[in-house]
Amino acid sequence: MDHNPIERFVYKTLTLTWPLYAVGALYVVGPVIAWLLGGLAVLVLYLGPAVRADMRATGPIPPVVWGWIAGMAVMLVALWIGHADWGLGLKQTIKSSIGWAKGWALLALFPLAGAILPIRREVLVRAQCVVGLWTLILAPILLVAPFAGLPERIFTSPLRAVGGPGPEYFTVYFFTWDPASMTPRWQFFAPWSPFAALLGLIMILFALEEKSIKWRAIGVTAGMLMIFASKSRMGLVGLVACTIGPRMMSLLLRGWAWQVGAGLAASLAVIGASLATAATNAVATFKGARADSTRVRELLQRIAAERWENDAYWFGHGTVHPGSHAVEYMPIGSHHTWFGLLFVKGLVGLFSLLVPFVWQTLLAMKDATLSPRGYLPMGIMMTLTLLSFGENIEIQAYLLWPALLILGVHARELRDTQETP
Repeated sequence: MDHNPIERFVYKTLTLTWPLYAVGALYVVGPVIAWLLGGLAVLVLYLGPAVRADMRATGPIPPVVWGWIAGMAVMLVALWIGHADWGLGLKQTIKSSIGWAKGWALLALFPLAGAILPIRREVLVRAQCVVGLWTLILAPILLVAPFAGLPERIFTSPLRAVGGPGPEYFTVYFFTWDPASMTPRWQFFAPWSPFAALLGLIMILFALEEKSIKWRAIGVTAGMLMIFASKSRMGLVGLVACTIGPRMMSLLLRGWAWQVGAGLAASLAVIGASLATAATNAVATFKGARADSTRVRELLQRIAAERWENDAYWFGHGTVHPGSHAVEYMPIGSHHTWFGLLFVKGLVGLFSLLVPFVWQTLLAMKDATLSPRGYLPMGIMMTLTLLSFGENIEIQAYLLWPALLILGVHARELRDTQETP
């Protein structure tokens, strides 16, 4: 597969995920790539035909990408106003603005780069499968580590000095012990296990687009390993929903599918009560699988919502706040993107993400209904939705960049389709 210089840079960087993790550099590399590619996208747009042919802009910025840019710009303004409202000072405002540049800004920069730069979807797909090969090669060492008496943590990179959410973003692990069950869990190249599961899900979604059977099998196997070894409930839900859901969208255009749906709806009159009871029991079992984690997350969300509504409705508190013993000292405004946004950036911050997020999701759903081209972006948006209910998306954006690039690529594909007579 021949690559232009931009594709070569993206491909090599993505395939070096594991070596970069081995030196604790992933959190630094993600934002650097975002600003390099985003700046390059703006440059090739400005220079136009003066750029060499294989690096020229693919066309104007698609509307949904403008939505991401506008939303993340509003996010920055909300941050400044929130800091001013609470008197957090210039030093904290600068620190938080740098945090925005390493987090929220990536949600605009990567879609911009994917939409404008000549990066083909298949290049990203193959690179993800190469990461999967690295994962399978290293898996025996990681899986044996807890039983061979090896330590959980290998080392913490000195790159931690650049600053970040916590030391775990710069730490290299073999595995971690689950404090609830005292069994090992694996997070691979992610900072913790539940996020590793969703990265594994994204790897599967990419691999399903791979034309080579060999590479497809490698990507799917590696993704499955990441999901099951992480022991994440959310990963198991996503494995079913995010792979099958997009491929079911085409049924919306088939008459027989509507007839079957009508028949199933009518049958609920007979079996609806039993199904409702079974669903309630399933949800209870799902939550009970990690009851302590569920309790802490629900309490964090409740506190965040109450304090947002009572203290900082429009622009939030500016930053997360330390949590008490009741939430195991987890920060208020963490572990949930939407409640976190309400707490930290208020209603303005919430809508600055919600609008482009829903816009991109609807575009992906519509395209998945009409063409297999929409399966991957819709699966990605479903995965990001799952992620948003248990993590803060902006903090994890540095590892989500291949998926964010695909969203830009898809926006470009839709733009080019509309422009074709």
